[in-house]
This record gives sequence, C-alpha cells and structure tokens, in this order.
Amino acid sequence: MERPYEKITLHLVENTATSKPETLDPTQRPQATERAVNARRRNLNRNIFSVRPDVDTLTLLSHASETLASLNVMTLDFANRLDGPQRNVALALQQLTMLTELLVNRARDNLDPNASVPAGKPPVFH
Repeated sequence: MERPYEKITLHLVENTATSKPETLDPTQRPQATERAVNARRRNLNRNIFSVRPDVDTLTLLSHASETLASLNVMTLDFANRLDGPQRNVALALQQLTMLTELLVNRARDNLDPNASVPAGKPPVFH
C-alpha cells in the first residue's frame, strides 16, 4: 500500500526578548560572511607551495630566470592588448619583470660564470 506524501513544516519559534531584528543594510555583510572573510585573512600566511630544501642555488636561480622570462613575455603580450593608463601599468610591470630577470641572471653568472658560456666561445656582453 502506498503512503501519501506528507508535508513536513518546520515551525521556528523566535524569542523576541533575545533576538535582534535583522537589518537589510546593503553596506553590511552578514555575520557568516564576516566570519569567513576573517578566517581567510588569518590563513593568508599559510604556504601551500614549497621548495625542496636540498635544491642547489644554481638550479633555483635557473628556474627563477625561466619563470621570469615567461612572465616577461606574458606581460608584454598582455600590455599590447591594452590602451591608455592600463597599458602603461602593464608595461611598467613588464619592465620590472625584465629587470628582475637580469638581476637573477647576473647572480647565477656570479655563482658559476662558466655555466652559461658554451665551450670555446667568449661571453657576449650587451
């Protein structure tokens, strides 16, 4: 025998002495949102990425240099799609990336000057 569906209704009882009426002020965030935002801010210092401690300095600098070279190309490509002040900001970021790449490359060369020069060829300075 089939049972007919029963409608379940919850009756919430509000204690008017202890509850505060909720305001619908659009400038205020709900309490749950505030708690979530505050929790996220507290966890900003938690690292989710790490670098193995046994990686040597030249390898770290080589990877940093390659990453900066990629960032340089992506930023320049992005800047070329923009106009006006946004383009100027993107180009400034590209120049900072290029400068940092040059600094990393110089640090890598200082650690091992022969690593970046092919055998039998003198280094080329620009």
